[in-house]
Amino acid sequence: MRYDELVQPQRVHGSLYTSPEIFADELAKIWYRSWVYVGHVSEIAAPGDYVRKSIGPQDVIMSRDAGGEVHLLLNRCAHRGNLVCEADKGNSSSFRCPYHGWTYRNSGELIGYPFPQGYGGRGKLDELGLGRVPRMAVYQGFVFGSFAADGPSLAQHLGDAAGEIDRLVRLSPEGEIEVKAGWLKHRARANWKLLAENETDGYHPQFVHASIFSVAESGIGALYGEKSTAVTRALGNGHSENDLRPEFRRLGAPLGWFGTTEAKVPDYVAAMRALHGPAAEDILVEGAPHVMIFPNLFIAEISMFTIQPLAADLTVQHVTAVQLKGAPEMNRRMLQQCVGSVGPAGLLLADDTEMYERNQVGVAELRPEWLDVRRGAHREHVDERGLTVGGATDETGMRGFWAHYKELMSA
Repeated sequence: MRYDELVQPQRVHGSLYTSPEIFADELAKIWYRSWVYVGHVSEIAAPGDYVRKSIGPQDVIMSRDAGGEVHLLLNRCAHRGNLVCEADKGNSSSFRCPYHGWTYRNSGELIGYPFPQGYGGRGKLDELGLGRVPRMAVYQGFVFGSFAADGPSLAQHLGDAAGEIDRLVRLSPEGEIEVKAGWLKHRARANWKLLAENETDGYHPQFVHASIFSVAESGIGALYGEKSTAVTRALGNGHSENDLRPEFRRLGAPLGWFGTTEAKVPDYVAAMRALHGPAAEDILVEGAPHVMIFPNLFIAEISMFTIQPLAADLTVQHVTAVQLKGAPEMNRRMLQQCVGSVGPAGLLLADDTEMYERNQVGVAELRPEWLDVRRGAHREHVDERGLTVGGATDETGMRGFWAHYKELMSA
């Protein structure tokens, strides 16, 4: 497949969203080779805790053993390939395959198997433990995995996107976030890249989300317009952000980014000022990031999304509310706002999902073959960090995504 022909500087071919062959190639070259966000350490806080996660279609168990070490195990018995873990989460020192009773420690080693004489006695199959993700690394509690035995480090992969995770974590009075609010799963009959592109597309909010902005009497829509001082930034390695800080600094209201005031969360504000001193003022004004970390983690201020591709035209988006450790006032509000926007009756994600699925139908049409991603290319500039920056409604992040995609797929 000639990806240098399918991905061009200002347009991409429609087959990239519809071809099963390209999807299979993406699994091999992106999802099973690069770093992928899996989960957060707070989801397995105690020894014995585990949660089922995924890397693309692969079913992964994220577990914490008795010594506190985190593991990423494949949910597949080494005997006949049955799933060894059926629950979405729990606490156990072992996993037992329901098919033939093979049992594994929660760190992956095979403990035993029934009727061992059939294998010449006990201890004959010790090498047959659960499969594991070859590389795992943690940044600020965020757990990433890679099926590649070697390659760029997680630090190299994250690059400037790491600073956006730092921005989120510093909003906690205890310097940590927690992922404990539970997950919603939204199925979209659409290609995963349509979701990834959309996450930092500042061109659509005033149109797609006009109804929720009106009902909620929200000022968010104004942040994405031609007069906005916000910017779209390509962070390298396919990552991108909508940097809304210029607008929040212009308004200068602590917690204005969250649509509330100091008076409504006084304990939180006091704790932040006690921790950060004068620096707290900038933190409270600038707020949380709006960043897409390639290929599957999206932090949208108060919510976290993970993208799970299942087929060329099928994706599941998992979403949860961000919770700041040591900030119960903020957490209640974050959960309420998250449910209101992306919950089962929420309007925000319903709007986006409608667009994803309409896009998927559209790109399957024979003409025109290409999708245009040129918006704002003529007015981009490079900032002091060497990163490409466009206007609030420009497709700068999208072009950054596709440039990295082409690099990976052409390797």
